[in-house]
Parts: sequence; C-alpha cells; structure tokens
Amino acid sequence: MAEAHTVLGEQVRMPVEIRHADASSALFFADTAAARELLAPAGLEPVTVLGRAILSLAFVRYVDGDLGPYHEFAFSLMAKQPGRKDSTGAYIHWLPVNQSFTLEAGQSIWGFPKLMADIDITPVRGGQRCEVRVDEQLVIALRVLDGVPMPSGAGGTSIDAYTSKNGVLRRTPWVMNPSRVRGMPGGVRVELGDHPISEQLRALGLPRRALFASRIGSLAMTFEDATSVLQTKEIR
Repeated sequence: MAEAHTVLGEQVRMPVEIRHADASSALFFADTAAARELLAPAGLEPVTVLGRAILSLAFVRYVDGDLGPYHEFAFSLMAKQPGRKDSTGAYIHWLPVNQSFTLEAGQSIWGFPKLMADIDITPVRGGQRCEVRVDEQLVIALRVLDGVPMPSGAGGTSIDAYTSKNGVLRRTPWVMNPSRVRGMPGGVRVELGDHPISEQLRALGLPRRALFASRIGSLAMTFEDATSVLQTKEIR
C-alpha cells in the first residue's frame, strides 16, 4: 500500500501526481561565491559550468493534481553533496505558493520552503509574465517569451530536489514529462523589488541575460517521498 501523509485532515498518498500544469522557466549563470554562501547552511556546494553556478527561476500553474490547483514560483540552484559522485540535484531555495493546502503539504511532507504569496501569472505579447509579492511587497517579476517549438519530449527528465529544514537535508525524486515545449536563448526579462530574496538574487548577479528560456504548454510530474540524506547545521 502506498505511503500516505495526513495534511489538514486529508490523506496524501505517494507518489504525488500532477496530471496537468503549464510552466515557464529560465536558466542563468550566477556568481559562484554568492551561490556557495546560500548553499552552505544546507551542506551543499554549487554545481559549476565554466566556473559559474547555475540558477533557475520558474513559475508554474498547477491545474490538475493531487494537491489541487495553485500557482507557484521557484528559485533554485544546481547543487551537489561535497565529495559525493552522482549527487547533483536542484536545491529549492525559495518556493512561494498561493494556496494553503499545498503550502502545508510541501512543508510537512518534503520540507519545501513554501510560503504564502500573491502570484499573478498573466499572458503578455509573445509569452507569460509572473509577478510575486509577499505582504504586498514586490519580490520579483519574470517575463518569459514563448520561443520556438522544441522536439517532442524535450525537457523530460528525472532529477532530485534538495530541501533543507530544521538542520536536515532531504532529497526528493522528481520526474517531469513535458509536451508542447518551446524555447530560446535569452528570452527573459527580470525585475527585482526590495525584498530580502530580491537582494539575494542581485548578489547572484541578476538581472542579467538568461542562458535559456522555456515554455511548457502541458506538464505532468510525480514527486516521491523525501528521504533524509544527512544532518546539517540549523538553518537561519
């Protein structure tokens, strides 16, 4: 029988399935020293390419899934465990959402750094724009252009998501099956506010030109249960 968690009086069974969502994302080179500082409390180090860390920003509209419909914004860094081969994953540093059930599920099941925010996703000419505000304060606005159609199956992957909560590093297997994918080099505009997360993004080198932008018209995903991989220092 599948593992189950009780969330706000409801049973959530593993793996959690997202049957339909759409997503926009962008990859950036980031300052390695700043990335190392953000990852250090979790006991991770940045994965680097040409001496630079890799930063991902994404926003997702969850339409049909086990956690209900909601909007989400993700700020993550490619990371690995020091001295451990085959440990590359995406460290989820900041994950605002706009619904309470997914907030509680994300925090209690996986240790995701979810918090409530106003997340406004709107179509704009040639793409989508997402604006995130916390307590009415602008954190970030991200505009992603549609780009050109990509080959069928582009972007499909299995990756581990790292989270760190109360000094415990967790690793969650995460599978993505996209369709109707479009992409292009660049294709992104970033606007930052005055929130502490905005300042962290500035320290990482944003705003700057994206390495690559992608738009996924239909996205299915599964999230397995989290496993603890090592003990770390208490997170601030």
